[in-house]
Amino acid sequence: MKFTARALYISLLTSLTAFSAVLYVSCGKTPSGNDNACQAIACAHGGSCTNGKCICPSGYEGNNCEITTRVRYLGGWNVQEKGTTTPSREYQVAIETSTIDAYHVTLKNMYNYFKSPISAYVVKDTIFIPNQQLEGKVIFGKGYIHTTNINATENNTLTMIYEVVDTATQVVDDFGYYSDLDGSSPSQWTR
Repeated sequence: MKFTARALYISLLTSLTAFSAVLYVSCGKTPSGNDNACQAIACAHGGSCTNGKCICPSGYEGNNCEITTRVRYLGGWNVQEKGTTTPSREYQVAIETSTIDAYHVTLKNMYNYFKSPISAYVVKDTIFIPNQQLEGKVIFGKGYIHTTNINATENNTLTMIYEVVDTATQVVDDFGYYSDLDGSSPSQWTR
């Protein structure tokens, strides 16, 4: 068979293009152009590496997604509060893990009334209490944790704003949830 110069040139160009494409893909270039920025990084709990940093799924944080976000909230809390219908008082609340998933928790002794655990979930620095009805009352609210170290489980404070509504009498006890309307103050939690 006789090869022409043109056929040889096309064959060589095609081979070189294919080799370059394979080499480019195998080098693991990141969008920023920084080769291998994620090669030595292992992101836990299904996190993914982009530009040398882990992007964590909901419920996890830390440099390598190694910390479960709710860990900062777990444990015993000292509560000081005064509602719109309850006098100033102090009591203890325990926040414990839930078996639902990595960001759900349960609150025990909430409002110094509920015997059943209150379901809540954590997203970064906020804990949410979705609207739920139990033991003749409806409760809902949210809170913000104040800490300078995501690994810290002590010396944290939590500002909770929530409301409890008695289903029989419709009396509302507000703890800063609608402070603009009723002048109520948030509940302060420390440990």
